[in-house]
Formats: sequence, C-alpha cells, structure tokens
Amino acid sequence: MKRKFDPITLEILWRRLISIVDEADGSVARTAFSSLLRDAHDYTCMFTDRRGRELAQGSFVTPGQSGAMAIGVRKLVSGLDESSLHPGDIFITNDPWALAGHLNDVCVLSPIFHQKKLVAYTACVFHHSDIGGRVSSDNHDVFEDGLFIPFVKLYQAGELNEAVLEMIRWNVRTPDEVIGDIRSQISANHVCAEKICRMLEEYNMDCLDDLADEIIDRTEKSMRLSISQVPSGVYRAEGIIEQMDGREDLVVKAAVTVDNGNITVDLDGSSGQVDWGGNVVYNFTYAYVFMALKSMFDPELPNNHGCSRPIVLKAPVGSIVNCKFPVAVAARMQIGHFVTEIIYRAMAQVLPDRVVAASGGTPAAMNIFYGKRGDGQPFHSVIIRGGGMGASEDADGPHVYIFPANGANTPVEIFESDTPIIVEQRSVIADSGGPGKQRGGLGKVEVFRIPDDAYAPSGPVNLGIQAGRFRYPPHGLADGQYGQLAQFSVNGNPGNPYGLTQLVPGDVITMDAAGGGGYGPPLERDIELVANDVLDGYVSLHNAKTIYGVIIDPATMAVDMEATLSYRATQRKIP
Repeated sequence: MKRKFDPITLEILWRRLISIVDEADGSVARTAFSSLLRDAHDYTCMFTDRRGRELAQGSFVTPGQSGAMAIGVRKLVSGLDESSLHPGDIFITNDPWALAGHLNDVCVLSPIFHQKKLVAYTACVFHHSDIGGRVSSDNHDVFEDGLFIPFVKLYQAGELNEAVLEMIRWNVRTPDEVIGDIRSQISANHVCAEKICRMLEEYNMDCLDDLADEIIDRTEKSMRLSISQVPSGVYRAEGIIEQMDGREDLVVKAAVTVDNGNITVDLDGSSGQVDWGGNVVYNFTYAYVFMALKSMFDPELPNNHGCSRPIVLKAPVGSIVNCKFPVAVAARMQIGHFVTEIIYRAMAQVLPDRVVAASGGTPAAMNIFYGKRGDGQPFHSVIIRGGGMGASEDADGPHVYIFPANGANTPVEIFESDTPIIVEQRSVIADSGGPGKQRGGLGKVEVFRIPDDAYAPSGPVNLGIQAGRFRYPPHGLADGQYGQLAQFSVNGNPGNPYGLTQLVPGDVITMDAAGGGGYGPPLERDIELVANDVLDGYVSLHNAKTIYGVIIDPATMAVDMEATLSYRATQRKIP
C-alpha cells in the first residue's frame, strides 16, 4: 500500500533530503585537495531514488554538472542489474557522453542499501584540475583531451580495485592531488548514504519510493502550472559564437515552443560539430536549457526529476550542441554556456522581466596553468574567471560574476600557494559594463607574472585558456548596449586565447574579462545612479556625459542638473 505524507511531514522530509546532500557537499570543502573544488566549488553532489530519478542536489551546484547528472545517472542506473549490486560497491567514470560533457568531470556513483535492500543512489561529480592529456581548447579529438575512464567498479563490495587507481595515477601530472580528490568524492557519497539510512530508520520507512513519487509529482505539477501561465507560442532566437581565428563563426538557433504546461526547445539549424574542443554533448546542452527555463518559471522550487518532466530538448545529432564521439570536448563550456543566453533572448519576447542581458562570464573562463616548480615538483592549477553579469529589467548586473556556471572565485593567496606564479593585479574595469537604464556588471583585469628570481619555475609554464568574448561582446536587451570585450596579452602583445601558450620566467600575462550587457536605454538611467557610478569608479566622466547624458562638474563631482536635463532632451531627439 502506497504511503501518504501530510504536508508538514512531507516538507520536513523534503528539506531533510536537501540538508543531507548539503552535508555531503560540506564534507568536500573539508577534504578535497584541489583549490578548484575547495574554493571555486566546481563540483556537484546529488542522490536519486532506486530508479535513478533525481531527488535532491546540493544548494550550491554548477548547473552544467547537475543538469547533466540528472540525465546521465538515470541512464547509467537503468543499465545496471540490481542483483549484481552489493553494499560497498562504488562506480567511477568520466565518459563525457554519459555524464557532464568533458573528461575532467569525474563521477563517483554509489548504490545505497537499507536493511539489505537497494533504496537509492548517491553520486558526485568533481571537475578535476588534472586529467592528463593536452590541456588546450584546440584539441582535435577526445583522445587528446586526457584519460577516458569507462563506467567501472572502483570498489566491489567494499574491496578497492587498486588497478583502477593505478591506471589513473600514471596518466595525470599531479597524481597525489587527483587520487586525494577521488577519495574526497567517496567520502561525500558515504556521508550521503549514512544520513539517508538514518532518516529511513527515524521515520520507520523501508524505502524512498513513495516519498520520491510524492516529491517528484508535486514538483512537476508546480512547474507545469507556472509554464501554463505563459501564452502558448513559438519564440525564436539565435546567437553567433566566435570560433578560433581563421575559421567561420558558429551559430546556435533555438525555437522554444510553449504549449499549455509543456516546453519543447528545438536547436535545429545549429552549426555542425567542429575540429576543436568546443563541442557539446546532449546532456550538457540540456543542462543549460534546463537552467534557463527553471530560473524563469519556478526558480525557488528545489531541483529534482519533476522539474525536467515538462521540458523536451531536440538537438540535431552531429551538431555543436549534440556532438558525436570521438570529437574533442574539453572546452565544451565555450559553446554550451551560451545556450542559456540564447534561451533568455528567445523568451525575452514574452517574459522580459524574467531574463537578463548577456553576461561577460559567459562562457566562464578557465585558466589552466601547469609546469614544474624550481625544485622540480609538478603543479597544475585551474582558476575560473567570471565577467560582468548582464543587467535585468529592474537591477544592474553584479560585477565579476561566474554566470551561468555558478562557480566561485579562487583567492589570490590560494592560487599563489598552489603555483609559483604571482598575481600582480586583480581589479574591476571602469566603463566595461554595458550602458543601459540598468547597467551591466563590470568585468575585471588580472595580471599574472612568471617570476624570474629564486622562486622561478624550472622550465616553461603552460597556459591553456578556455574562454570567449574576445571578438563578440555581450549584447544588451531592450536597447541596452554591449559590454566590453575580453582581452588577453603576453608582455603587452595580443596573445592567442584559443590554444596553448608557453610562458617563460619574466613573462607578464594580462587578462581582461568582459563586462555584462545593459538593459534598457542608457538615457533613461536615473541621474543619481549615474553620479554614484562615477563616484564609485564604475563609469568615467566622459561616458557619463556621452552615453548617459549626465553632466558632472569634475571639480566638485556634483551633477549640473539643468545642463543634464537639457543635454538629455537634445540627445533623445537624435534618430
């Protein structure tokens, strides 16, 4: 007989499930080796019911991983024979097409048993800084991307398969860190499994099936209700994504069909897969389609399988948004992160108050530095670099935001302790936010120096960049203007942001992250807000006048209100 839950008990159990995953998430922050995990939080913890349907994920996840895991784990679980599973089994894989889209995202999956009965699965995906291979966006196939781990058992009934760890150890540059992070994943799964079993005992439940059905069905109902309030129709948009120099640009086309509580996103017409690492697997594309729609229609509802039921994605096989093995996928965020932006652009036609302009943190820029310290010890560090976030109808874009990837900043002190590299500057860039009634967030400049003193590395330092916005700036919405472009230079000369750069002691690298797009006409921005922007150093006096039409006395920094109103009136008459 199916168990029923009263509203109060249901809410308590639902929140309990989320808190369990958050506790597993917290264990990662305490046990992970890599700063990309500890500080930048590039990982996702979740668990599913015994059928692989997502039930809960951590409160702080990366959408690309969590959305892809929701699909991938369900498919992996559907292929398992329950009779072959035992308490203490742990699986591992980084198959890009099975899960989160590139080899650095390693998944550890554990079945959960309660009273000798399979009741759930718990999984976590870590973005490992090091997975071997050629660390560059311009790889030609997945074999250059690094070590490919098929879906195998890392533990069999509690017994470690040492051969799997040895295989990983001998294919990465920093094996102690990589193996340590895998053990952190195992620990997170253990925390999740232990707490779920404890909850089942406390509430005298022998499984999660009935609770899962209740949570998933209620979530689906809420999501469909929100979608049904939007006029049915087909909303279209497309975006151009820069290719590497000398190659044709790429296009992603989206047709979003809203039909009485259902949404179908069709990406037909998008460019074919390419001969570099920007290709995106279906799961990762779905993740950022889902992220865009969920944030518009039911943002406060906790994510689970029910949220995704109303959403269907169609993506042509062999395209940049649904690539085929064995193309390179290491830099899949350079295309995949734009999917959210293009969905927003389409839905701005009908939901202008629920979208944001393009962000300078799309795609989230990855800087991968690796080499050897002066004593010969290897180092390998990844930092995520955000840009200015796009403005919305009622708010300025935040500065230096990692969106839509939802990562976090790595402190300068941590980066400098992980590598022999010096960070000489990290600051926001004035005037980089797209002008508008609501201003785009500011980008930032970072200056790195390879020391040439006693702390100099032994040999060259390799820099792999996975980024964008170097040729096409983030667009605005509703007459808002573009944000400033990203830039990359070595010793003051333009560098190649699409490949692998080899640096030597004494080199200085400067990287500007793009600003976010503005929202609404700049001449409609509140005059006092413009004055505050100038005082805060976000907008220059020149741009205050020429773009926003606000005249400020440089001696007193006070607004000349009469001259401003007259000047604005004149500017509005210009076609």
